[in-house]
Amino acid sequence: MAGSDNRRKRSGGRAGAATRRGSAAIEQSPWRLPINVDRPTEPLDEDGIAAIHDGAMRILEEIGIAFLNPEAIEILRKSGGCEIDGEIVRMGRDFVMEKVALAPSQFDITPRNPNHKITVGGKHLLFGNVSSPPNYWDMALGKKVPGTREMCQNLLKLTQYFNCIHFSGGYPVEPVDVHASVRHLDVLFDKLTITDKVMHAYSLGKERVEDVMEMVRIAGGLSHEEFDAKPRMYTNINSTSPLKHDYPMIDGWMRLARRGQALVVTPFTLAGAMAPVTMSGAVAQSLAEALCAVVLAQVINPGCPCVIGTFTSNVDMKSGAPAFGTPEYMRATQMTGQMARFYDLPMRSSGVCAANVPDGQAMWETSNSLWAAVQSGTHMVYHAAGWLEGGLIASPEKFIMDCEVLQQIQRYMEPATFATTPDDIALDAIKSVGNDGHFFGIQHTQDRYTTAFYQPFLSDWKNYEGWEVAGGIWTPERAHNLFLQILEEFEEPPMDIAIREELSEFVARRKKEGGAPTDY
Repeated sequence: MAGSDNRRKRSGGRAGAATRRGSAAIEQSPWRLPINVDRPTEPLDEDGIAAIHDGAMRILEEIGIAFLNPEAIEILRKSGGCEIDGEIVRMGRDFVMEKVALAPSQFDITPRNPNHKITVGGKHLLFGNVSSPPNYWDMALGKKVPGTREMCQNLLKLTQYFNCIHFSGGYPVEPVDVHASVRHLDVLFDKLTITDKVMHAYSLGKERVEDVMEMVRIAGGLSHEEFDAKPRMYTNINSTSPLKHDYPMIDGWMRLARRGQALVVTPFTLAGAMAPVTMSGAVAQSLAEALCAVVLAQVINPGCPCVIGTFTSNVDMKSGAPAFGTPEYMRATQMTGQMARFYDLPMRSSGVCAANVPDGQAMWETSNSLWAAVQSGTHMVYHAAGWLEGGLIASPEKFIMDCEVLQQIQRYMEPATFATTPDDIALDAIKSVGNDGHFFGIQHTQDRYTTAFYQPFLSDWKNYEGWEVAGGIWTPERAHNLFLQILEEFEEPPMDIAIREELSEFVARRKKEGGAPTDY
């Protein structure tokens, strides 16, 4: 493997072949980072914010969080702001707030293609692909099956193809046909060659995290110093609710923190099961579990970029199954958004559903969760496209159906939809039509009709008779046909041949060395 001197730089700087060819399969919106122009929905008043904050702080002060990682325990012990009792760490609120204040409220992550740089924080609203389901469903199969590398590659092609997907999350489906010890090597090679968007690493032990950081560095043509100088990738960890952080995830968290890479902590708190049945109690617990990880990152590397996430939903109290896209999920997301602004930290939420196939339930639950992300002021929306069965299934049809929703959200945010210039008020046009005309043929309409309204790539706006004559094709089937067309036309984004060879050599060497342990 080549050293850090005389690094070989990638050639080309365009947004990738899939972006260039987007109109071949569909007419899609161009790549952009949406700006959330709406005021956030804030169900909590000042007393409510204070009450949840006090609850989170009392959890940290009085109950404590179990850190199952001895190195993290020692770092926090030496910080001077924690009480340690075995694996239980208690933190005073002044210490917590001092450390949390060190994390930036906004930062950039720059992938191998700088045209796909993202800004996390402020009013930016970013969408990522489905991540980590072990199973796959599409219309050709008609049933749930374990994921494979080919299925993972195809979903990565959708991740690159759609301009409304801004970052590449975890594996869009687990390729269980690849041994777990080397899975991260094969999938990261696929991710770095099939896509050129911001990359994710699973925090599952030293080898996986270190390998991914090295592969991202190689793919970017970067020296070690250039990689460490600013965020090039990110990880997401989950606490083990209630009130625990496990060994491997905190290990990866600390490794990325030392190198200044972006960190997202998302407690997975299901009210009534892993958290109190009340949403305020669940949110307070979630915040405590997230903030203590942010504190650890800031002790290690002050100023390291951190995002707090929410995965607070409820369970079906009849069966214990998780429920998503519910009214409670929406309120918990909005409440967490208020608290994220209180702590001046960027926020992550998710596009989720409990449906098993891409049907009506899938879309109303997903739409509820996506609009909750908008309303909450979320900055990173995980699982925004392709998620089914509470995260156990990835589906290309659902991915494409979700992208239609994402494009509509982006269009909703564009200033053109609420502009109020004299030309937009259009008094001259209204005067020319008068009381008994129509606006179809006038020049004001002719000048604007091609761009005035959102044009769907998947929705069918024909009446019933026209839809029936065209074959009566239901939405999932239309999405399936688009999926096949996109795969047929897809081209990988450019990568310098020497860099691709270096990536291949790294993967081969690490496989020969045994990859990563599988006991996590």
